[in-house]
Parts: sequence; C-alpha cells; structure tokens
Amino acid sequence: MVRPWMNVRIASKQLAADDIYLFGLETPDGDELPTFSAGSHIDVEVKPGLVRQYSLCNHPEERDRYEIAVLLDPDTRGGSAGIHESWAEGDTVRISEPRNHFALVGDAKKSILLAGGIGVTPILCMAERLAHADEPFEMHYCTRNQARTAFYDRIRNSPLSDRVNFYFDDAPEAERFDPSRVLASPEEGVHLYVCGPAGFIDWIYAAAEEHGWPAAQLHREYFAPPDDPDADAGDFAFDVKIASTGQTITIPADKSVAATLEEHGIEIAVSCEQGVCGTCITHILEGEPDHRDMILSDADTDQFTPCCSRARTRLLVLDL
Repeated sequence: MVRPWMNVRIASKQLAADDIYLFGLETPDGDELPTFSAGSHIDVEVKPGLVRQYSLCNHPEERDRYEIAVLLDPDTRGGSAGIHESWAEGDTVRISEPRNHFALVGDAKKSILLAGGIGVTPILCMAERLAHADEPFEMHYCTRNQARTAFYDRIRNSPLSDRVNFYFDDAPEAERFDPSRVLASPEEGVHLYVCGPAGFIDWIYAAAEEHGWPAAQLHREYFAPPDDPDADAGDFAFDVKIASTGQTITIPADKSVAATLEEHGIEIAVSCEQGVCGTCITHILEGEPDHRDMILSDADTDQFTPCCSRARTRLLVLDL
C-alpha cells in the first residue's frame, strides 16, 4: 500500500514563539485543499524517507491553506530540525490528506480544551471551530513562559480571548494551572480534550480520574508515546493471516507486524511507527489485538496498528 501524497507550496514561514515556526501551505496552482475537521493532522515528508505528523491549527473552514506549527525538539531525530533549517518560503513539499483521530464530539454540552506547549495546535483549531459555531467551551493553555507561547497575540486579539486562560510555569504559584480547579465537578455531556507532552497529558488524566470523570468524556492526543521500559516484556510470536490470499506469516516476538509483512512483499503504509499517527490502521477479521498505540482502545476490536501493536491470541486475520 503506497501512501498518497500531494504537493504543496510553503507560502509563509513565520516565527510564532521561541523555537516555533508557523508554516502556511498552499497548493501550487491555488486550488482548494481537501477539507479537514478540528483536531486533524497531516503527514509531512521532511525529506525522502523521513516523515513526521503535524496537527492543523487554522480554522477548518479555510480551504485555501493549511497551517502547521513546528517546535524545534531538543531531542529531535531530524524531523523538526530538518524543517526549521531547510524549509523556506516558495519551496514545494509533500504532505498527506488530513486524518482525524482527535475529533470533537458533536453533541457535547460543553467542551473543556487543555493545551500544554505545542499541544496547542489541534486545541486552537478546536477552539476556533467551537467559537465560530457558537458552542460553549473554555480553553486553558499552559507553557513555560510567554516567550514560548505560540499564538499568544493571535488569541489575545481574537474573539476567543475571553474564553482562553494562559498559565506560565515562571508565574507565581497561585497563577499556575491547577487541574483540580477546572476538573473538580464533572458533568454529563461535558467533554475534556487534552494535548501536549506525555507527562502533561498523564497529569491531567490523573486529576480527571481522581475527580470521577467517565472515560468516555476524556479525549487525548499524544505527539509521541510515553516511555515504558517494560513495554516489550512477555511478547510472544504469533501468526498473521492475509484474508485475500490465505497466506499465513509468523510474527517474531522482536519484530513488528508491518516490518515482517514487508519482508514477505506485503507493504502497509506506515509513518510514525510509534502508534501515534494512525497511518497504518488495518481492519481485523478474526483474533484479539493487543493495542500498543495511542489511538485505539480495547473497545476497538476490529482495528489494529501493525507498526507497533501485537496480538493477545495466536492468530490475527487481517483484511488485506
């Protein structure tokens, strides 16, 4: 399976905050881009063989451009550094069409949006969509300091400003974000959305669970999976059967499904290879998956991320 790409032109490159660039992407001929919904992300080809995922942060009704904000990660593996250093206005790059694994719930009574650092990118898109639809929401945005706060002026000078609260780590303790103040009283129909570093998300989720928030009202998006030194403990070999051909392939305990299938000439489009982007999601016809990704839950018994997830049963039948 080959990933479908489209060419876009870098129409603008602006410094949005310390170590954060905002890029505007347009089609070379000015045509409209594919539609997207709040919370969507795109695959970005930094260079051949290096693909990263970035959330779209402009209003979903804007069809003339996509906007992405890229933080220079101090632990970069080449993605953010490559974009910061080599991308220039006028260049042509390749991206995928938008996908969304972090969508707003359509019938929510109210939405509470929590952003940590660069996690503001999908959260801001959600806020603008909710404000435009005149739906009730509040947004809380936590960063190290104002200089590292992307979109600070854009938010303060917009109709969103009276519904967005900023919190800085270098502020007096009384002015820092306290999740218990925001999450103390869960209500039916009120949904919580959080995006940011793994530690921030886990902190918010722990507070929400402590105050009794139902899991169905909690929504999160990781940019990278949390560290788990025991993640591979107890892994075993299992078989994968390809439904279209009947071919059965053994997946070793130390190798992913996607990598093993590729060795047998069966190519699945993968991107992050960490279970964050959802590019490789494949349908299961038989067997029980062991989800190791940040997208699917135990309730998703008919879907599977072959880049990182495994099986609880000795056989998975994949719809390939």
